[in-house]
Amino acid sequence: MPIPDIRRRSGSLLLALAAGHIVLISAQVNTRSGVPVLQAFVFGVFAEAQRGTAAVVGGVGRTWDEYAALRDVRADNLALEQQVRELQGSIQRERALAGEAESLRRLLDMRDRSQMPTRAAEVIGTSPAADFRSVTIDRGTSDGVQADMAVISPAGAVGRVVTASRRAAKVQLLIDRNAAVAVMVGKTRAQAIAMGIGEALLNLEYLSGSADVSKGDAVVTSGIDGIYPEGFVVGRVEEIERSGGLFKAVRVRPAVDFSSLEHVLVVLGPGSAASQPGGFVGARPAGKRP
Repeated sequence: MPIPDIRRRSGSLLLALAAGHIVLISAQVNTRSGVPVLQAFVFGVFAEAQRGTAAVVGGVGRTWDEYAALRDVRADNLALEQQVRELQGSIQRERALAGEAESLRRLLDMRDRSQMPTRAAEVIGTSPAADFRSVTIDRGTSDGVQADMAVISPAGAVGRVVTASRRAAKVQLLIDRNAAVAVMVGKTRAQAIAMGIGEALLNLEYLSGSADVSKGDAVVTSGIDGIYPEGFVVGRVEEIERSGGLFKAVRVRPAVDFSSLEHVLVVLGPGSAASQPGGFVGARPAGKRP
């Protein structure tokens, strides 16, 4: 056996004997509190191990508790968001119902004061064509509705019935490019024809070049066309083009917002428009012209 191996083994044996000696001495020597040194040392080592284990277990436990709490908070947030969406939907429905109720109230008030036989109707459809502007209402011949009957709203004149079936009717709006209504303009009550052109504004045709017309003047039905009763608001003058010809070029902004029509009245027979500041103004009964 080589000499270096003998020396290494001798050194290891010496160290082992020394460690065993120390352990035996520690087991016999007591600390000031009367506890053997070896026992105190072993206890300290195991205590530190337990401390580390407890810290790890405690950290994992706290992390899990926090994760569970975050999951609960997320669930609560999702529930609250759902409640907020439901409340927002309820508010929108309530606003829609309130708006519909107000529209119906104004319509009924107009019917009571118009002194004309009318039939209330609901708009159930609109025309998809851009040039031909019309709506469909839920009243037809079974309700007394016929072609060429005027259709009005609290804001003013809407149009006329062009086709009627038993339970529905098609209404040509004033802005349809084939629509026309006889009107009077401003305080001078100058006669003209309001023509639809398939756009937002109406053209005022055959208005005398000498007529005293200003921007903002009211344009109302004259009644001479035999369809619209006299005195219903059509709109207000928005553009005036001065010219030296016999007629003035005038454009009118309709009083009715045709994009938001929901309820209308169909005029079933001749009558007169009573005085009110909304859809129609004070006017003489139909047949009594100036």
